[in-house]
Amino acid sequence: MGILRIRKAKRIAGEFRPPSDKSITHRALLLAALSERESYVGRPLMAEDCHAMMTCLRSLGARAIEDGPGFRIQPSPWASPELPLNCGNSGTAMRLLAGAIASFDGVAATLIGDESLSRRPMKRVSEPLRQMGAQVEGDRPPLTIHGRRLHGIQYRQEVASAQVKSAILFATLRATSESTVVEPSQSRDHTERMMKAVGIDLMTEGLSVTVDPSPVRGFETTVPSDFSSAAFWIIAASLLPGSELVLRDLGLNPTRTGLLELGNLLKVEGRRQVLGEPVGDAIVERTPLPEPFQIGGELVPRLIDEIPIMALLATQLRGRSVIQDASELRIKESDRVAKTAEFLNQMGAEVTPTDDGMIIEGPTPLKGTTIDPAGDHRIAMSAAIAGLIAEGTTEVKGTDCINTSYPEFVKHLEKLVEY
Repeated sequence: MGILRIRKAKRIAGEFRPPSDKSITHRALLLAALSERESYVGRPLMAEDCHAMMTCLRSLGARAIEDGPGFRIQPSPWASPELPLNCGNSGTAMRLLAGAIASFDGVAATLIGDESLSRRPMKRVSEPLRQMGAQVEGDRPPLTIHGRRLHGIQYRQEVASAQVKSAILFATLRATSESTVVEPSQSRDHTERMMKAVGIDLMTEGLSVTVDPSPVRGFETTVPSDFSSAAFWIIAASLLPGSELVLRDLGLNPTRTGLLELGNLLKVEGRRQVLGEPVGDAIVERTPLPEPFQIGGELVPRLIDEIPIMALLATQLRGRSVIQDASELRIKESDRVAKTAEFLNQMGAEVTPTDDGMIIEGPTPLKGTTIDPAGDHRIAMSAAIAGLIAEGTTEVKGTDCINTSYPEFVKHLEKLVEY
């Protein structure tokens, strides 16, 4: 079990490339494994979650060959694996794979996960797949899926979920008719952008997305760096005077960058498109702290992963910040509402958890303490950044969980921080 000790810093500075985007890596690997021709996925994130996806795809028959900083993935018929497919801690891998496997008539597989993933609800994905004609056993892991010749559905989601939406879209690629998914608010749209970029017949209109059964052509792409991982450094730079950062190849998908609505946190140069995704180089400098914020409604899906680190920022703003409509946080890798409030209050903050978010009073000075992130990578990294502005020493236990999404986090911490 890793232990990370952090002390108060003067500033952070440097130029680097944050880790590749986890969400895009999952989707690119899966789409390549469904392609009729060879595909190349460059610079995929090979953290634990995405490694689980790759291992599962190989067990289903995909042929992936390392080539430079990426993989060439060659067409191969899918077949029932001999052993259960272990998705580890990755809800994205489990839900997206469930959709794809369900579309292969005659293929059967059982999806399992670690203790945390085994507690997470899967009825949101198993129910629409059953409506499409798949046989799905279980509404929590393990899930056993028997693929069938599926038909399309019209599906209205009660909660905005890119994972559920994507599972339906992947399942429809081999179905007999189109599917339409309607969301209550916009969730991240990586699947739609990627499918459009490779020529799949897909149409979006407002909060509705429709996809036709389509063959998948081979493609080549390089995965951009992950905005959610970069957010830790963006917030750190905003809290430490004199900080200067350049973040290369940063993914700037507007369904992921709700954090930037807080204020002028960065400027972007070299804007470009990569397989439908907006990308640029971000320059981050210390600017005046934003005003206290109120987050809710349609903004929440666009920054759901950043809420723990945003809560840290709120402890240093002058006034009351409110986060609401974020009950989804309670069924992540941990109960992130409870764990965020717990570690910040341990450090001296004034955070009150609510059913669907939290209320944060600021500014409050923070002091070092010992924090247990309960196996949640985003809690562990948020606590580490908090240690950079806290008096004394902060000790974060169980930091092995950071490998879920950001294996180089400690290396980057050591490179960027000046004491």
